[in-house]
Amino acid sequence: MRSARNLGPSAHGASGWPLLLFFTDPIRAPDPAAVVGGLPRGSAIVYRAFGAADAIRTGRRLAQLAHRRGVLMFVGADPRLAAAVAADGLHLPERLAMRSGVNHALRRRFRLTAAAHGLPAARRARAAGVEAAVISPVFPSRSPSAGRPIGALRFRVLVRAAGLPVYALGGVTPRTAKALKGCGAIGLAAVEALTRG
Repeated sequence: MRSARNLGPSAHGASGWPLLLFFTDPIRAPDPAAVVGGLPRGSAIVYRAFGAADAIRTGRRLAQLAHRRGVLMFVGADPRLAAAVAADGLHLPERLAMRSGVNHALRRRFRLTAAAHGLPAARRARAAGVEAAVISPVFPSRSPSAGRPIGALRFRVLVRAAGLPVYALGGVTPRTAKALKGCGAIGLAAVEALTRG
């Protein structure tokens, strides 16, 4: 999404972070390789295996495709899988993001992001050594786990107050992303919006 370039300068010196994160989902994005094939260079995929039996094989295939295209490879929730597929980063669910000692050890090997569903969670993740937060849901989302949307205005406040680089996730499309122009987030994250041509 070109909209990621219009978010405005981040106050957190987030150079080197991708502008766009694609989160895999076996139901809403059943062909992640096709999506990775269309991502712009410098984006990232967050591969969420959800316990799939073929997670290592699929993860390695996606990592090879991603790296050939200049796309970073993150793995969701599973440090062992991230190591097995030679991932660049690890994305933690909110419930796992508060383990300070573990996170500092993980940062020696991976770039570390975490989900946060509000300002307190983003601040706790930062204190625990997470490098960037993925805040959701910003807009109404079809995700079965999505709660009440934060909205563009509250998201802007959260970006300034979080104390670490922030991504917007949840109902983010080229249309809704226009409301985030100049908000200071380091990038956008999406599932279904990136499956559309």
